[in-house]
Amino acid sequence: MDNILKIGKYEFNSRLIVGSGKYKDFTTTREATIASGSELITVAIRRVNITNPNEENLLDYFKDTNIKLLPNSAGCFTAEEAITTFRLMREATGIDIIKLEVIGDAQKTLYPDVLETIKACEVLKKDGFTIMTYTSDDPIMAKRLEDAGSDAIMPLAAPIGSGLGIQNRYNVAFIKEAVSVPVIVDAGVGCASDAAIAMELGAQGVLTNTAIAQASDPILMATAMKNAVIAGRMSYKAGRIPKKPYATASSPVDGLIQF
Repeated sequence: MDNILKIGKYEFNSRLIVGSGKYKDFTTTREATIASGSELITVAIRRVNITNPNEENLLDYFKDTNIKLLPNSAGCFTAEEAITTFRLMREATGIDIIKLEVIGDAQKTLYPDVLETIKACEVLKKDGFTIMTYTSDDPIMAKRLEDAGSDAIMPLAAPIGSGLGIQNRYNVAFIKEAVSVPVIVDAGVGCASDAAIAMELGAQGVLTNTAIAQASDPILMATAMKNAVIAGRMSYKAGRIPKKPYATASSPVDGLIQF
């Protein structure tokens, strides 16, 4: 099975990406991330220290692992803010794979401002970044983001942190048809079955944070997410049977014994 997830020049053996927020401490963050099997953990660079060596630094907890940090621009509300944030981050850390997100509604939905996101994507691509882009579940905007230079499209399944699961399954399929880069379902995953459904719909990966970090047992939930993504991918590759309105006998009906 094609286990490798290719995003720009990078390759990953795991199709699960996890977040670093909302954990009780960095030690739990590390343990849950390792349990998830993920090789990529996203971190809000405006909120979590990854640049100041004089303070507790998330990077220190992953130095002896193969897990890469995926800096994101959470807390940015304009293209200019996101561009400046990533340029400063790369200068400080050397990291050039990023999760681009520009938020349009900070009060209720945390939905992205896709127009500002496109502007930022165009500039950051010229700067040489590998860009994974958080966006709405709109196939038209997904295609425009790909054209702007995005190396992966990350449509929301539902509002960030809501745990509602995939609210529009058709749009995930539509986005997958619209773009040629990987589609990573992001935001709204609440449990392992949500991750499996995303993969069965044909998504190439899943990103989840709150569902693991705020579970009663984050380590166990991280393991469940790992297995769900693997199972969902296998199910998608195996090819499901078509849905039918009526029953179909599982045993042959020809040559029945007559009474």
